[in-house]
Amino acid sequence: MTRRLATTLLTSAVLSPAAPFPMLTISSPEASVSFDLRGGSLVDFHLTGSTVNPFTWVQNVEPKEEPLRGHFVCLDRWGAPSEAEIARGVPYHGEAPRVLWKATGPRTMTADLPIANLGIEREATLTGATLIVRERVTNRNPTGRIYNMVQHPTIAPPFLDEQTFIDANAGLGFAQTTPNQAPQPFPKAHTADLRHLTSDPLPNVVSYIIEGPTGWVTAASPTSGLVLAYLWKTSEYPWLNLWRDVAKGRPIARGLEFGSTGLHQPYPELIRRGRMLDRPLFSYLDAGESVERSYTVSLSLLPAGTKRITQVQSVGPRIDLKFD
Repeated sequence: MTRRLATTLLTSAVLSPAAPFPMLTISSPEASVSFDLRGGSLVDFHLTGSTVNPFTWVQNVEPKEEPLRGHFVCLDRWGAPSEAEIARGVPYHGEAPRVLWKATGPRTMTADLPIANLGIEREATLTGATLIVRERVTNRNPTGRIYNMVQHPTIAPPFLDEQTFIDANAGLGFAQTTPNQAPQPFPKAHTADLRHLTSDPLPNVVSYIIEGPTGWVTAASPTSGLVLAYLWKTSEYPWLNLWRDVAKGRPIARGLEFGSTGLHQPYPELIRRGRMLDRPLFSYLDAGESVERSYTVSLSLLPAGTKRITQVQSVGPRIDLKFD
């Protein structure tokens, strides 16, 4: 594919910011979720009778660019392309959050990634206030290729403030600015405590591995009286990457990113390293092959006085949390 053709295909798939907002909304008696088809992002999750939505974050970009929003999926990469790829139109975090998705049913949607030549299908099932998302990625290339897939939930005010705290069953990790230093256990990162964010976002991206068959991360907002919880299989997503951002001395974004890689670098560096902390830094998809991954996310009331979430587990189609 030529550079000109690749750029044309990507541009034709992206909606103009002036276009109407195409949404896919799923509701239950207890909650409602909405996906913005401009990038397929989960942009609203609220309980019935409440207006508090954790996913209000919108990337600050130039007016002609399509911003990243809420919880989006990074595919076929996490982070920056190489200089050569940038010159040929490959976007940061891959094409999946930049292209127009198509609703194929009341709970399903798909997207085509023209440069990567990958396809993604998504099914979302809402039971009460618990959402199960299943995604299937297909390599349409005549040859196999490496790729990465990282879920990028991003919380923002008013759910996010200085009182919001993060818990996870993460193990050892490293800051992206110092990947060769000795790893530290969650929630440590240099001298910072990654459970909290006030006015200092540094180190702003820290990656941890998960021990055990399932990974989980929670964001609890005492101000809102709500807790957001994610649960996934570590065989599918072995890494948890935490991103933090502030503006004017206050928190404006926290990324609770779980995925197939923990190194925020272009593929040449991922290939050079291969693994870190005994975990892979990329996945492989053969010609014509498809792979399925899933995760569960819930929004629930936070008991007053809660200081920590100590466990997240699935109970049927719902998530059960233990509080301390």
